[in-house]
Amino acid sequence: MNELLQAAISGVNILPTAFLVFTLLYWVAVIFGFLDLDFFDVDLDLDTEVQADGVSAVTWLNSALAFFNLGKVPFMVFLTFLALPFWVISILVNYYFNHNYELLGLLYLLPSFIAALFVSKILTRPFVKVFAALEIEHDSAATIIGQVCTVILPATHTELGQATVKTAGAPLLLNVKTTEGSAVQKGETALVLEYNAGNKFYLIEPYQTI
Repeated sequence: MNELLQAAISGVNILPTAFLVFTLLYWVAVIFGFLDLDFFDVDLDLDTEVQADGVSAVTWLNSALAFFNLGKVPFMVFLTFLALPFWVISILVNYYFNHNYELLGLLYLLPSFIAALFVSKILTRPFVKVFAALEIEHDSAATIIGQVCTVILPATHTELGQATVKTAGAPLLLNVKTTEGSAVQKGETALVLEYNAGNKFYLIEPYQTI
């Protein structure tokens, strides 16, 4: 364990380690309610086109982003599944092929990062269908309005939380915020009032079931 810790904080691995620590701190902050789930979220429009002589100048970039599932899963989910393999690959490459030469370690960063991109594509593949299904459900938000949900992550008027709504199949997971001046805690119930399509969250208010 000490050897792994020393390798992680060595100069040749410090960047991948910092990247991994950043993602871990983000999820800890989300769990404890210090950050919204979408605090670092980036809305990537894969359909954006810049026309030049009838040919899109960004088609190659859109294709690359789509290939690695960036834009198909939330940005921080993608970064998390990128940071972990990047760190593991960097640790292993420097352990077997480097003897703490910092310049050589820097040269290994690019191939390690590229390899991690392909690993992240595999790791995020199961989540693509999950989030696509959630988007489909959100498209039919009218069926959710007026239903009672159960809070699983605390939410306020400014802080994003999560709640579940019972369906005929598996419970539907919602990103939620409350009406102004109210708040809900984990385990409480709330009434779904409306869907904010621009920011992709549901507005809820505390509601006690009988």
